[in-house]
Amino acid sequence: MRGFSKAIIAGNITRDPEMRTTGSGSQVCSFAIAVNRSFKDSSGNQQDQVSYLDCVAWGKSAEIICQYVHKGSALLVSGRLEQRSWEDKNSGQKRSRTEIVVEDFSFIGNGNSGNGGGYNSNRGAGKSADADVDMSSDVVPDDVPDDQINLDEIPF
Repeated sequence: MRGFSKAIIAGNITRDPEMRTTGSGSQVCSFAIAVNRSFKDSSGNQQDQVSYLDCVAWGKSAEIICQYVHKGSALLVSGRLEQRSWEDKNSGQKRSRTEIVVEDFSFIGNGNSGNGGGYNSNRGAGKSADADVDMSSDVVPDDVPDDQINLDEIPF
């Protein structure tokens, strides 16, 4: 059986994205998204929980995110989960991190986070080199005005 890994999250950027260039010249952008969740506990009291999720974007996606997204911007991200491991140079301890590798994203919110449009990293010349699935549309269509998207109706 072949595995499947897909994550779709919507939240606010926790810090300005950081752009780096790899030794081979590829652009990579790292950022984190805070995803808020409200629920009622067993006593009926309203509880809030925040998850901080690390994301990494490559190529054109990295350039666009670093250009238009800033701390506090609302962003919807779709991608695959990937775990990487390394040895800490200072302590010698093994470390690992699970990240969302961005395949698609859309600007969301009240207009201070961009134009409300979306971007699919698989557009243009065809499939991206590391994508197994050809995503033919954005999660949020480009022609839906921001004021018609109610984040309270998203089931996650």
